[in-house]
Amino acid sequence: MSGHSKWSKIKRQKGALDAKRGNLFTKLANAISMAAKEGGDDPDMNFKLRLAMDKAKQANMPKNNIDRAIKRGAGLLAGGQLEQLTYEGFGPEKIGVIIEVVTDNRNRASSNIKHILAKYDGALGSNGSVSWMFDYKGIVICESIKPLSEKQELELIEGGAEDWEIDESQLIIYTSIDNLQKLSKNLSTIGIEITSSELVYLPKKTIKINNPGKWQKFINTLEADDDVINYYSNGEQG
Repeated sequence: MSGHSKWSKIKRQKGALDAKRGNLFTKLANAISMAAKEGGDDPDMNFKLRLAMDKAKQANMPKNNIDRAIKRGAGLLAGGQLEQLTYEGFGPEKIGVIIEVVTDNRNRASSNIKHILAKYDGALGSNGSVSWMFDYKGIVICESIKPLSEKQELELIEGGAEDWEIDESQLIIYTSIDNLQKLSKNLSTIGIEITSSELVYLPKKTIKINNPGKWQKFINTLEADDDVINYYSNGEQG
């Protein structure tokens, strides 16, 4: 059904939480706290919180850190008030970027993002200046080396899947943001085990990056900022 390889085009450049770095747990904790603040501290009732917790567990974040982040978001611990912000702009070579931050200081976050973009010959854009180049989708990633049966394909469609592909022995399923929770719940009933699920910005078209060295420095600088929890671009390396 697929063949588009949408995920494989962006996964190596996708957001900050996949990577490494000493600030990883800070980013994960901020995402958990923000989800708990917005939707409550019960992951069974708050799907966004469950996604954030799953990502933290995959990164081997200690349970105490996760619990503390939930309590902070729910207002049970002292700490600055967090808010989530999304910035649209242009990085090196005028490539579009969407940057998600969770911060307790809006002015600091905005100033830092502007500075990073300008440092690499980019600029902050207005709302809508970049997001129109992307589709906001839910994706579910499953370990799979076997082709789907015809029955499984039909069940995927009935469960809300819009498209899928197999990339490096992973089954990547695409769905609308409204169907992500439903699809995630239904997969186990048809014998497909979920590795992770999340909401992502998928570029409608990608642009070849001509200076990968400069681009990587830009990405490294973004990832080093504690407020940045994720970013997406329509740039494609190699």
